[in-house]
Amino acid sequence: MSQKLPELPAIDDLQKLLRFEPEEGRIWLEEERMVLLRSSEMQALRKELIESLGVDRAKGLLIRIGYVAGMRDADTARRLRPDATMFEAFSVGPQSHMVTGQVKVVPVSLEADEESDYFRGVFEWQHSFEAEIFLAEYGVSFEPVCWSQIGYASGFTTRFTGTQILFRELGCVGCGEKVCRIEGRPAEQWDDAEELLRYYRPDRIADQLFTLQSQVTALRDNLTAEQSFGDLVGCSAKFLHVRQLLARAAESKVTVLLLGETGVGKDMFAKALHEGSPRRDKPFIAVNCAAIPRDLIEAELFGVEKGAYTGADQSRPGRFERAHGGTLFLDEVGELSPQAQAALLRVLQENELERVGDTRTRKVDVRLVAATNEDLEDAVKQGRFRADLLYRLNVYSVTVPPLRERIDDVPELARHFVEKYSSLHGKLLQGVTDRAMAMLREYHWPGNIRELGNIIERGIILADNGGQIEASHLFPNVVAETEGNATMDSSLDKLVGQLLEQGCELPILEDALINQALKKADGNVSRAAKLLGLSRATLDYRLKKRRSS
Repeated sequence: MSQKLPELPAIDDLQKLLRFEPEEGRIWLEEERMVLLRSSEMQALRKELIESLGVDRAKGLLIRIGYVAGMRDADTARRLRPDATMFEAFSVGPQSHMVTGQVKVVPVSLEADEESDYFRGVFEWQHSFEAEIFLAEYGVSFEPVCWSQIGYASGFTTRFTGTQILFRELGCVGCGEKVCRIEGRPAEQWDDAEELLRYYRPDRIADQLFTLQSQVTALRDNLTAEQSFGDLVGCSAKFLHVRQLLARAAESKVTVLLLGETGVGKDMFAKALHEGSPRRDKPFIAVNCAAIPRDLIEAELFGVEKGAYTGADQSRPGRFERAHGGTLFLDEVGELSPQAQAALLRVLQENELERVGDTRTRKVDVRLVAATNEDLEDAVKQGRFRADLLYRLNVYSVTVPPLRERIDDVPELARHFVEKYSSLHGKLLQGVTDRAMAMLREYHWPGNIRELGNIIERGIILADNGGQIEASHLFPNVVAETEGNATMDSSLDKLVGQLLEQGCELPILEDALINQALKKADGNVSRAAKLLGLSRATLDYRLKKRRSS
């Protein structure tokens, strides 16, 4: 079989195999008993395996577990779809993974010949369960992490084709990719087949248990130390890139310009840059230029001498002098007045300043970090910003990505805000539910990290002490709408079931719906058609058909 792949077939037959018996405490997938586990349980189990057995052996164990499950489902596939095409029967494997909530499988290409044992398949995985729980516990990995799922794919395909087929991940969400991508081939077609096959063989572990455990602990400690840079939180590829750029700049005195949308946390990145520099023991002074009246910004930044203007009753240093030896963070630097821009340029060029109303110069040693959410080059063209000042500020610019481009950081950021605001509001919470976390990851975040912090704080206020933050605490309007639709669907299912039990046939039900719609619309056919979700022409046709029959 070599073809452009169609959509996966309808999944109804598989769904019918899934039966719940809550009063008996059992769940069945056809004749096989299933257990519904929380993702937190699987996350804890995976963590215990890694820390007890080491990464390599934990990986092998999970691969073998998945392999056994895949082989069982392959036996189901032929039996469930005996008259289907090979692709439709083979789809039982991917769709079983979907029904059990592990991953969404999207076929990319599949070439198979049952007579020659040829097989090559490429698939995408979306919403990978294993990748999510690994990211939540360890952050971005250097190697693919969907171990039991890759074992399942190999076991299912091997049993289904009768040939040893091995899958491997070509890309993984756990490594910072947008989706996981897997490829399967006969074992002998992989150059490193022996390396792959060793994960499928039984492995004695007791004799090396304690040695491996100590190695894992040391590795984690080293990794944490290497990745530490201020209080920044994140594990996504874009976040790590920005953090690396700042870490390289931290040891120097170079002026740094932070770019990015409002709410992305430029102030936190500036603070981390200071804490990672040799100036960490000196002051870190932050100024929001947009929050200070333009006629007072010079005095605020550079200081003022007594009598310089009405109300200047005493001399006082400005923010530059207070930041001497340390770091000055100027947020919204594009809001500076022309006079303040000129004075700032002098400080950057000469490392000296004059207070307002004074002629004496004062030397200052300050590391400047500026930030803006606007295009300063455009501001220069409009005459609102000095070109020579932009050149001085733009020596080392770093763009902080919006939260929607670093969604993998949401779980870690959410935990950070839960800890922060739980303490502030005097609550002890167990974190965020799986459904709430899924909604946090799917949200577009127009307000970036600032919005995330606000939403988490709201959730903490609404959550019960000792409980979890639920989806309804974070997105009440969306959850209410979803639950309302679910209730309506459930009520409709019950009504349809009752009508079928009473022998109600489709023509009778259709006539009843049309009559009720016309009654509610006072006989207006256009309005009745709208109520029924039909065009007027379609409803006219059905009315004429009913009259003629």
